[in-house]
Amino acid sequence: MKNTKFSASMMCADYGHLETEIRNLEAAGLDAFHVDIMDGTFVYNFGMGIHDLRYIKSAATKPVECHLMIKEPARYVKLFAKCGADILYVHPESGYQIGETIQRIIELGVTPGIAINPTTSVESIVELFNLVKRVLIMAVNPGHAGQVFLPFVEEKIRKLIKLKEEYGLEIFWDGHGSVENIQKYAPLGVDGFVLGSAALFCKNRPYKEIMEELRGGCN
Repeated sequence: MKNTKFSASMMCADYGHLETEIRNLEAAGLDAFHVDIMDGTFVYNFGMGIHDLRYIKSAATKPVECHLMIKEPARYVKLFAKCGADILYVHPESGYQIGETIQRIIELGVTPGIAINPTTSVESIVELFNLVKRVLIMAVNPGHAGQVFLPFVEEKIRKLIKLKEEYGLEIFWDGHGSVENIQKYAPLGVDGFVLGSAALFCKNRPYKEIMEELRGGCN
């Protein structure tokens, strides 16, 4: 049975009842919490911040992963590590010598990952796979929830799947993680999905019921 991993995109959660949201998501069987950090420069939006990260980490028992959509992440990885991030995703385009940034993350005892924009080629970053084992492939342009899937990303997903065994990679999907995309790409070799409004939030249904359906569709 395939063990597909699911993380909850917390920028889509109900912040008026955040602790309840965290409890219900954990009870539903989510594997991790996904925190999107945006600086308004690397992407044209402002996202969650260190106070959100601290609170979610304090209330959760599952791992917390941070997707750093910020310029010069090397300047801030220590701060996010102190705030409780278990996993830090960085973009290759976000700073000079991104390999050094990844090494800093490793030295902080945090799991590093690479986030790949839709128009970033696999060939341009393949050397970084020697440093990370987690790859977050963006199926939409980063910065906003609720976008539609970019079909040309499929070719990149297939390339990454072919490289999984050689580099020992885990491939995660972020952006429009719909039921249809999960059911199609999980069997092909995508290991996990970030769930937002396309499949999990704003459905007026219990999270547990939704998660049971999603996991059933991956088998």
